[in-house]
Parts: sequence; C-alpha cells; structure tokens
Amino acid sequence: MSALFVDALTTVDFSYLCPRRGLVGESWLVDVELYGELDEQGMVFDFGHVKKEIKRVIDLCADHRLLVPTAHPSVALEKSDTQLIVKLETENDGLITCKAPEQAILPVDVTEITTENLKPVLEKIVIDVLPDNVAQVVLKLYPENIEGAFYHYSHGLKKHAGDCQRIAHGHRSAIQIEIDGQRNATTEAEWAKRWHDIYLITREDLLETFTEGNVSYHRSGYTSQQGAFELTLNADRCCIMETDSTVELIAHYIAEQISQSHPGKAIKVRAFEGFQKGAIAVID
Repeated sequence: MSALFVDALTTVDFSYLCPRRGLVGESWLVDVELYGELDEQGMVFDFGHVKKEIKRVIDLCADHRLLVPTAHPSVALEKSDTQLIVKLETENDGLITCKAPEQAILPVDVTEITTENLKPVLEKIVIDVLPDNVAQVVLKLYPENIEGAFYHYSHGLKKHAGDCQRIAHGHRSAIQIEIDGQRNATTEAEWAKRWHDIYLITREDLLETFTEGNVSYHRSGYTSQQGAFELTLNADRCCIMETDSTVELIAHYIAEQISQSHPGKAIKVRAFEGFQKGAIAVID
C-alpha cells in the first residue's frame, strides 16, 4: 500500500459551543494522508484533486459553521422548518440560544468539540468522495502555534455574499500591536484577555437587551441571503461595534481604542483572521 500527504491542506474557521467557555471562535489547520493502491497513473490520488476536492468537502462540512456537541446534557437541539434552534445552558454565563438555517450549524454526536472528536467525522465525509483505490484517510486537526498574544472571537457578517454571513462563526487570531514603532506585548496581552471568547455585534444588529435571572443578555439578529439568523448570549461576552466586524474594521476599532489611551502616539495594529491572513490599521 502506498500513501501521499498534504500538510496544511486547509484551515477550518468556525465556532463551537462549550458548556464551560460558551461560544468559542476557533481556527484549525488540517493535514491529510491518503493510503491506497496506485492507479493507472501510478498515483494514489492526483495532488490537484486533493487540493480541490478534499478541501471542498472539508470546508463544506465544517468551515464557517457553528459546531454543536449534541451528546452533552446541557445542549438542546430542535428543528423548525428549514431552521435549527440550539440552546446551551453554560456553567457560568447563562443560556446561549442560536437560531439559524440548517447549513449554518453542524450537530456532532459528541459531548465536547475537540480535534480528536471532529477528526472521524471529517474522515468519513472525505473517504466517501474518493475513488475505490483509496483505502484510508487520516486527518490531523490542530491549532496554529502562535508565539505571542491571541484571542478567540465569533461574529457574523450579514452583508457578505458567502458563508461569513452566518451569525456564529469565528476564528482564533493573533494580535500584534506597535506603539511608536515598537511591539508592545503588554497591550497585546490586554487585548487577548479582553477578547477571550468574545462575540462581536454590529450595533444595528442588536435587537434587544434584557435580564433574565441574574444575567443580562444581548439578542442580535438579521436576515441575509442564506436566511434568518438570531443569537442570544450573556452581554458580558459581547463587544458592540458601531460598524460591521470585518477584519479590516476590527483592526481599525482596536487601533482607535488604543489611540484613545495613548494620545499623540503612532499606533499600528495587525489583526489576524485565523491563519496567516488579516488586516492592518495605522493611526499616526
């Protein structure tokens, strides 16, 4: 039996529900190994097809979706017409409720969303689209090794024509900040703490704020090309932005906030959106 591999074939950017952390934005890299017999071309599988077809099915399954561990007792999942309604009773932050079209949510029959628990789910969908000579697919899912500060954020971009319009998808993102031309690790760490497992709301998408029990909630929502979306979660886990939450506007928001506390200083922010991409904002 022969094998081929592709490292860092794709990056899956998504959010998932966790009873302890709540709504978590995440980015995992995916390596792939294919084992099987050589075909008439002397290949297990054409590299060109690996990069296109396997990446396509992995992205379709998990990228820009909300992953829900349906086997956990704190999770409830209902179906209403073409929508799914997910509820999670968190350990410390009250109730999270998400209503979204089916294609925006991936129910996974596990008690916890981890790289190892998602691995067999993706391996199964990949093997199903491969030719018969491929006998086994082995995937490796893992977070980027980030040196320095990073945060996990979730958001939705209702104006986006693609899957970014889904209200609960996210990223694990590095943050680099310069003040007067010098990297400032202290400020980077402050933002990493401030935006640890944060949800970014565009103000015009905020439908209401209410209190239930001892918890204050924000309910946000909108209708976009893929359908109607709503998300309700603890207000302390949210940051309200006056603009949309594209990475360009996120970088500008952070730079403005830092500039207010460092008047007269030159500020440069490199805000990442997952793996090896992002935006730069400069305030002189």
